[in-house]
Amino acid sequence: MTQSIELDIPHKLGRAAARARVEHGFKGIADMIPGGRVTQHEWQGDTLTFTVEGMGQRISSRLEVFEDKVHAAVDLPGLLSLFAEPIRAKLVKEGPKMLE
Repeated sequence: MTQSIELDIPHKLGRAAARARVEHGFKGIADMIPGGRVTQHEWQGDTLTFTVEGMGQRISSRLEVFEDKVHAAVDLPGLLSLFAEPIRAKLVKEGPKMLE
């Protein structure tokens, strides 16, 4: 069973500056999973899709950049779905640092 986490990270950077910061900071999301690493990433317009692998799991993720926010969506598979709330809390705390 897959558990989706979605949240918005507000910013005042504008779309172009936020996109540049996402480009340089998104790999830090992999650090939230023990042994996690980004194995694929691709921009489609202003949406970055990427895969994090860790703990024997593949996590599909998307970051959609808007003028005033970044919408994050993380699909947690099987075992990791049990940790959805702690992972969400960490994303809420650490996500804004990606835009600094």
